[in-house]
Amino acid sequence: MTDDFFNLNLKSRILDCEPKNPTFVQDPYQLYEQLHKKCPSFFWKQYGHWCFAGWDQVNALLRDRRFGRQILHKMSRDELGWPEPLEHTKDFDLSEKYSLLALEPPAHTRLRLLVNRAFISRQIEQMRPQVERLANWSIDRFEVKKQVDFIKEFATPIPILIITQMLDIPSEMGQQLLDWSHKIVAMYMFGRTHEDEVIANQAAKEFSDYLREVITKRRKNLGDDLLSHMITTQVKGKNLSEEHLSEDELVSTTILLLNAGHEATVHQSGNALRTILESSFDPKELFCSDEQTAATIEEAIRFDAPLHMFTRYALEDIELEGGIVLKKGEEIGLMLAAANRDPARFENAGKFDPFRKNNANVTFSAGIHFCIGAPLARLEMQTGLKVLFERLPNLKLAETPKYSNSYHFHGLEKLMVSW
Repeated sequence: MTDDFFNLNLKSRILDCEPKNPTFVQDPYQLYEQLHKKCPSFFWKQYGHWCFAGWDQVNALLRDRRFGRQILHKMSRDELGWPEPLEHTKDFDLSEKYSLLALEPPAHTRLRLLVNRAFISRQIEQMRPQVERLANWSIDRFEVKKQVDFIKEFATPIPILIITQMLDIPSEMGQQLLDWSHKIVAMYMFGRTHEDEVIANQAAKEFSDYLREVITKRRKNLGDDLLSHMITTQVKGKNLSEEHLSEDELVSTTILLLNAGHEATVHQSGNALRTILESSFDPKELFCSDEQTAATIEEAIRFDAPLHMFTRYALEDIELEGGIVLKKGEEIGLMLAAANRDPARFENAGKFDPFRKNNANVTFSAGIHFCIGAPLARLEMQTGLKVLFERLPNLKLAETPKYSNSYHFHGLEKLMVSW
């Protein structure tokens, strides 16, 4: 099976598709539709591993404890055939060492419990008025312009202001945090260069150094902020002694909260607004109640997700349905956005339907690595977009939007809107 930008050999189940191909980046759902019809399990040549696009497959594999986000707790670098860690990425590697996304039980269980206790203590739902105030503040700043880039003027500032307020970090540091975040996130992109690695490593070092200074000062002057809660939260260890987050764990977790939470929320907000504006639905109908607002956002999250692939390692030798044999240490790709468009799971999967029922999607993953920031991301989008349409009911696209040339992150370069 061939198309302008991919070749899919149905007999061998090998997909040949450049992840940075412009046609693919602008509309990956063309390929996903064909995969669902012909070959939901396939070997992606450019990535060098098996991938899964079906909703049942992805949902099950995200929860399958035979797979994990980490492998070095099970196999050595020599066994895996991996080189020694790169000297020029050592600061980035340290910042990632205790990331919830990179750990497996029991380390993950302990860290997740500690972070959950601190995060939940912030009572996310009670932040809705704060998000509403920030949404109105953003609109007040640009309303007279009559045309703006939604990504720059609305989708970006709100999440960064929320997270700086939650951590009690000066808001004027927001732009610097964003700069570090953008440089670090380049490490997760397909085809990253040596220069990308050097830049990301320097950003990770500067970000970590800054946070260590903040943590040191915060220990001496604790407050009711999220960082203070993470510093003081505790659980009983195996020997019943009190366990806290170490400084390295605090740094990794804080960087993750910003990078994963902010980047994904910005992309998802832009994707959601584009979807709504390109649809035939009246926003007044979509945001007429809290229940319908939540349903609209959930459908937008399903319809055009910000993260398209999440990887896992086989923690043992495994044979999956369809005769796919995996050796311990092999990687697989779980295609979240493709699963969300699976016609076997969702009726009229390629259609945006804000009144859809039974809309369980995998945008925020599933299992033990379900996104800890999902409730906050949902709240920010529900509240922010509702305020946006209340204030600017005649909002419309000012030009055709384009997605950034990156995969597996999926977000718009800009989103010009007018009213």
